[in-house]
Amino acid sequence: MSTLSPRQAIMPTWPALPDWSDLVARFESMPPWKSLEGHMIRVEEHFAEDCYTIKAELPGVDPAKDVDISVRDGMLTIKAERSEKHKEGTRSEFHYGSFYRSMPLPPGAKEDDIDATYGDGILTVTVPVSESATPERHVEITKTTSAGSSES
Repeated sequence: MSTLSPRQAIMPTWPALPDWSDLVARFESMPPWKSLEGHMIRVEEHFAEDCYTIKAELPGVDPAKDVDISVRDGMLTIKAERSEKHKEGTRSEFHYGSFYRSMPLPPGAKEDDIDATYGDGILTVTVPVSESATPERHVEITKTTSAGSSES
């Protein structure tokens, strides 16, 4: 007489997917993404009625030589490069890296009046914003017939 072993439950080959909220929490806790040009600059943004302010963490840089701020097509871009060298007797250390951040400007931003200051490792960029931003424009949709001509 043969004895059969009891049937065991089949375990799935793939582990269960985690809860989506867990994935979002993990994503938010990750360090800033690296871009092709370097590390992302950490920024703090504040928008008031007539002013958009960006504060960027850039310790250890010379703003006159190592920081470039540019505006193009409604995007503000901050690029920085840091290089430090310390020498003690026969031992030396150096720290270097490039940093990058690009942000869209709000509607009505006065690109010609942007101001930047640097102090205590913080770059502050101030962008005046006018209330006379370009008003929203609606586009009329025309109906086309099967022959390709349009009707109004």
